[in-house]
Amino acid sequence: MELMKPFATQNGEVVDLRSDTVTKPTIEMREAMANAVVGDDRYHEDPTVAELEAYYAELVGKEAALFVPSGTMANQVAMRTWTSPGDVVLAGARQHVLQYERMGSAINSGVQIVPVRDDRGTLSVRELEEQRDIFQFLGLPVKVVCVENTHMPAGGVPIGLEVLKEIRSLFPEAKIHMDGARLFNASVATGIEPSEYAQHVDSVMSCVSKGLGAPVGSLLGGSKEFIENAWKERAILGGQMRQAGVLAAAGLVALQSMRDRLAEDHRRARKLAKAIAARYGLEVLDPDSVQTNIVVFSHPDPEAFLTHLSQADVLGGSVAPGYVRLVTHKDVDDEMIDRTIVAISKAP
Repeated sequence: MELMKPFATQNGEVVDLRSDTVTKPTIEMREAMANAVVGDDRYHEDPTVAELEAYYAELVGKEAALFVPSGTMANQVAMRTWTSPGDVVLAGARQHVLQYERMGSAINSGVQIVPVRDDRGTLSVRELEEQRDIFQFLGLPVKVVCVENTHMPAGGVPIGLEVLKEIRSLFPEAKIHMDGARLFNASVATGIEPSEYAQHVDSVMSCVSKGLGAPVGSLLGGSKEFIENAWKERAILGGQMRQAGVLAAAGLVALQSMRDRLAEDHRRARKLAKAIAARYGLEVLDPDSVQTNIVVFSHPDPEAFLTHLSQADVLGGSVAPGYVRLVTHKDVDDEMIDRTIVAISKAP
């Protein structure tokens, strides 16, 4: 089945649980965009972009940041900035940078990504150590280790600080990059500040266009030197923007006013998880495992399940063969969740 395949609906208001990327900008965002002060970002002359970058850098405790069109570009820029062709990169076998970026790191950076088991959303420290020793023996030291927070395919699982500390101690010479597309979901769920997570990594990226509700954009944070080099790599990949303050203005609103409300999405996701467990059993999904806004569970026929939901005007998606994904966000309220739960109770 095609990943994230949309389904036609019959009637009524649609409950779109395919992804948190489907969110619409708020009225406040639209007003900020209309009134944004802009300049040519190619010449570092857009004050709104500069304000957004500085604000994000402060949130994650980094010296500087770079505004880019997408999370994928942020990851690819980081790979190009940290590596040279032929370098070894370790990443979770199901992480976005490996599975969902169309082999971009191999194409754009010429690196070899070696997959490490991450079944429960956390990299296997034992396997990381094994791979480190293997490549050291071969004279090919690991240059970058990628972590994902939250880990989407595992159901939006936040990474533990102890794991980050272990990875840092295992790879004192390598760079650690955090794909924090949903870093603020992790922070709200755990109470750990984004800067506390980010202090254990060399670079971090976050999306403002997912649960935070902005229409476009992600940010990449790191040292001043790293961002200066990343700015050049962004241009090579076609991410150079002009009067981008129109987009950055929405990102500012997202970061400043939409973080705390992510807890509502988490609460609604757990309600969905309880309904799925009631329908299919705890062996399919333990509701306590759902910590953020993503519900992933196995199903023998995802196509049939999603088609059934579509008949109740509910859209869902899939991220792998045999797996269903439902994602809560700001445009899904309690009434919509209740409708979805009724549909789930009758699903095949």
